[in-house]
Amino acid sequence: MRRAEILAPAGGMESVYPAVRMGADAVYLGAKSLSARTAAQNFDREELRNAVRYCHERGVKVYLACNTLLHDEELESAMEIIAYACEVSVDALIVQDMGLISLIRKACPEMKLHASTQMSVHTLKGVELLAREGFRRVVLSRELSRGEIAEIAAKSPIELEVFVHGALCMSVSGQCCFSAMLGSRSGNRGSCAQPCRLPFGVKGGTGHDLSLKDLSLIDHLGELSDMGVASLKIEGRMKRPEYVAAAVAACRQSLDSGTVDPALRERLGAVFSRSGFTDGYYTNRRGRDMFGIRSKEDVASANNKILTELRTMYKDEMPRVPIRVELTVRNDKPVELAVSDEDGNVFRAQGSVPEQALKMPLTKERCMSYLQKTGGTPFRITNADIALDEGLSAPSAVFNGVRREALAGLLQMRGKREAVRFERVSVPENHTRRQEIPRNYRARFPDGNISDSFLDCELVYVPMTLPDSALESLMDRGFAVAAEIPRGMFGIENKLYRRLQEIQALGINEVLASNLGAVELAKSLGMDIHGGFGLNITNTAAAEWAEREGLLDIEVSYELTLRQISALGGRLPVGIVSFGRLPLMLTRNCPLQNDGHGCKNCKTVASITDRRGISFPVQCYGSCSEILNSVPVILSDRKNELRGIDFEVLRFSVENSVEREENLRLFNQNICRKDGYTRGLYYRGVE
Repeated sequence: MRRAEILAPAGGMESVYPAVRMGADAVYLGAKSLSARTAAQNFDREELRNAVRYCHERGVKVYLACNTLLHDEELESAMEIIAYACEVSVDALIVQDMGLISLIRKACPEMKLHASTQMSVHTLKGVELLAREGFRRVVLSRELSRGEIAEIAAKSPIELEVFVHGALCMSVSGQCCFSAMLGSRSGNRGSCAQPCRLPFGVKGGTGHDLSLKDLSLIDHLGELSDMGVASLKIEGRMKRPEYVAAAVAACRQSLDSGTVDPALRERLGAVFSRSGFTDGYYTNRRGRDMFGIRSKEDVASANNKILTELRTMYKDEMPRVPIRVELTVRNDKPVELAVSDEDGNVFRAQGSVPEQALKMPLTKERCMSYLQKTGGTPFRITNADIALDEGLSAPSAVFNGVRREALAGLLQMRGKREAVRFERVSVPENHTRRQEIPRNYRARFPDGNISDSFLDCELVYVPMTLPDSALESLMDRGFAVAAEIPRGMFGIENKLYRRLQEIQALGINEVLASNLGAVELAKSLGMDIHGGFGLNITNTAAAEWAEREGLLDIEVSYELTLRQISALGGRLPVGIVSFGRLPLMLTRNCPLQNDGHGCKNCKTVASITDRRGISFPVQCYGSCSEILNSVPVILSDRKNELRGIDFEVLRFSVENSVEREENLRLFNQNICRKDGYTRGLYYRGVE
């Protein structure tokens, strides 16, 4: 079985060198825009070309991260970056936005696509959907356990990539709006301000109950490779080159020998950690032990001595490229050296004509001693043929000259790649949608406690886990019911599939799906699908993808402004959440577990509190918890500004029955409460 690759981060060229020289098989990096790490140095066009050439010369692949959500006005410039990536022949694109993906598939179908972890894929069905969309690889969510990864890997139709070292976000990647909602800096667009690292507390917790230790699966790399995982990914495009060196070296040792030198392990922990490391998701041991912060001791451990030791490790080239050399030394003919690599590249160099030896004729051993001086290059000789006539002599400068010329020529040949074919495609036009205000509304409930006041809803979303009797009662009372599939489906996909079959037998065929895996799960049963906000639809091309996928309508991302929403093109009906506490995080490691006793709050309303005493409710559903905003978004008095929006969603979560009735009354009367609410991002937008 083919061994997994080690994939290293590079925030700038100074990190490419340690990644390659410590033994990475591939690096991933970002352009100056389009990257989910805008705070990293990233690469301009010339830097990208140089990085790709340097890596390809040394047999290392380059993946370009284009993994941000885009607005309509950004798609044109995004495709310019994609065109340049094709020109310099990057090996794959790491992408998130379904609209951009649709354009890439038309413009450069031969370019390999890797699905970013920002796409929140954590089930086999999610992988299967992306395989159908033309992806070659999926970067799985970091919250999966050993058994869950193995189960997906056993049946995956495409390659899988798994994060094995680096920072852990509290939220499932692609499902966090905390930074956006609190400060308009969108993590989905690469500008996360990391508010989760600030003090947030639960009763009995540590006081930093949204801050996880860094991930480290370095002791499990052989096992992951044996499962069939294709790529072992190190997080850290914003970290220093010395960190990259230590992480790559440790991964290389672990994968190749099954062990890591204790001194190297100590350096890795010293250069960056948050109270140590965790493998809690992988080993299925979630809870208090996974939480940690960057302490003063952690910062102090990255001292000059450690950093100098790490820099020393990667100061020289790594002889990683095997080559064959053929030296010919004949009477009356120039000395000739041919060097070739495993990719079929051959370069020949010639020197002067040898002379008859007066004292010490050349020997094959002496010739070989000249050829073996490949230091300072990435080459190592694995096979050598020397054809030598007797009685000849030539100065060492001749052999050194042809060696240098041949190796330089071969290196240049290896850096040249054919461009990936790219044809320009037109970006879908956005337009001002029909100008009527929404006539329809829907309501989402966390339970079956729905009064007849909501019978005017065109649709009610309820948990698919409600008892059959509760679902049947709602239908008997005249409600149009759609079952909500959880956004967090870790380890429960088969259970959800069976439950959907039972729901279909009751006569319910509509679902709310906010994850790609949920979409594919419902499609496999022929159900009617309403797209939820978790699909992160932010542009016309993405809306058109949803229409082609067969969705009936979509709740667009609530990081869009009303102006951007009203300008979306496409024919698919679009809706917004116009009332409710918007989910800020979707997390598999419930912060309420950080009290040391485990989470016992699933049936009650619990909360987490920030340093100013503001409380954020926590609510569980599926295999995850949602951390909700401290106040609801309310647009009931702004109906005239919702033009071009087809339906509104009242998203109830922690409200009791009296509060639900009161908010419905305000909604119907087009008025707003006096305080305790937000307009969300519908007016201010995000970076």
